[in-house]
Amino acid sequence: MLKKKIAFIGPGVMAEAMIAGLLRKKLADAKNIIASGPREERGTELHKKYGIKVSTDNAVSIHEADVVVLSVKPQRLTEVMKGLKGIRTDALVLSIIAGATMKKIGTGLKHKAIVRSMPNTPGQIGEGITVWTASREVTAEQQEMTRAILGALGEEVFVEDESYLDMATALSGSGPAYVFLFTEALIDAGVHMGFPRRIAEQLVLQTVKGSASFYQGAARHPATLRNQVTSPGGTSAEALYYLEKAGFRTAISRAVWAAYQRSLELGKEKPGHIDTDEEK
Repeated sequence: MLKKKIAFIGPGVMAEAMIAGLLRKKLADAKNIIASGPREERGTELHKKYGIKVSTDNAVSIHEADVVVLSVKPQRLTEVMKGLKGIRTDALVLSIIAGATMKKIGTGLKHKAIVRSMPNTPGQIGEGITVWTASREVTAEQQEMTRAILGALGEEVFVEDESYLDMATALSGSGPAYVFLFTEALIDAGVHMGFPRRIAEQLVLQTVKGSASFYQGAARHPATLRNQVTSPGGTSAEALYYLEKAGFRTAISRAVWAAYQRSLELGKEKPGHIDTDEEK
């Protein structure tokens, strides 16, 4: 990996997270990484921060790359691919773009070795999870490179079926947004009862963090753990009754399904007709 040249097309938040992770884990050399995007000031920022090469010319950036990471927003992909005609035939193209199928990327680039992946926001601190799949032309060596690159963001899960990528987009890709909304609601409830906001935030943050860690270590079904803290006729039982009555489970299920349908739409819509809050 240290000798491999990696080009990031689209130097956004997730691209920076991957760059930082690769350098932190000593999986890549800064002199072999180049980030390309239209904003010169963004390139200057990344160069000062990580010592990598930067460019505003995508065609120049990909010229010698062993790995080309596509990290632009979905609505820009078609236009960006028009300027990526010089990718080496033996290079790996790794996409982190929501809704972009391997067929669409392969057709647009006239390239066969493609990995499609879906990381999530916690990857910025190395605590994310990325689901990925690969075309048949991706070699065993390129698959190992993919594991290393995506592993810089946290955990990675390989799937054979590309259809799982749209499901992962809805569940884990958008998942942090659901957690943040739930956390925000808990904090606001604490403030409503009378807690100062800083104390409410501290209580909720540690509760969410501790509960996730406890669940991970307990290796038991979440329903079992929930029952353990729900005494008959107690406060938790009363709160859960109201959540169930309000359709909490159904709302979560429908929300994830809506995100899944939107991911499918992203792969079909024409440029200029995509309205997305996905931030790459």
